[in-house]
Amino acid sequence: MEKRNYRKSAKRQKLGPTMQKVLVLLEAGLAFGLTQKPSLHFRVHKEIAKEWKEIDQRALREAIRKLYQSKLIDARERRDGVVTIILEEAGKKKALEYNVEKMRIKKPVSWNGKWHVVISDIPEYKKKARDAFSAKLKRIGLFPLQKSVFISPYPCRDEIDFLIELFDLRPFVRYLVVKEIDNDLHLRKQFDLV
Repeated sequence: MEKRNYRKSAKRQKLGPTMQKVLVLLEAGLAFGLTQKPSLHFRVHKEIAKEWKEIDQRALREAIRKLYQSKLIDARERRDGVVTIILEEAGKKKALEYNVEKMRIKKPVSWNGKWHVVISDIPEYKKKARDAFSAKLKRIGLFPLQKSVFISPYPCRDEIDFLIELFDLRPFVRYLVVKEIDNDLHLRKQFDLV
């Protein structure tokens, strides 16, 4: 993959969930290789970690292209045709933003009065993912309103989209922005907004 002059600044581009997952997986040290040669394709994919396999291949290639253009990753081609993806320094910094263990919702300077609600109906066969998702929602700063309903006064769509993608829960989770809620005063106290 040749370096091109049209690479975009990493600061200006918003990263989608697949791009976020690629950065986090690269940051975790899970190597990914690409090849156009069919004879090597099987060998490369055999070595790829399970997490890479779970990403839609078309979305993955598009995410890698955009990350490359944004200077967050680099690609180096070996003599045998295998392309190795390398996390650049800017990519490492960006990956930390989406690292699940360190992820927190950023508090804006002032609250706009809107509540951000995450509701889910995750089936029993995805119990491990459901439990992990709920635990991560609490860890990043959402308050459990009910068993499968979490709330925050701060925008968190990017973080929620990343977690949904990470745990493969897209069909089961909804994100709402609401103006009113009947226990507003109680929630304001929970988030020190009074």
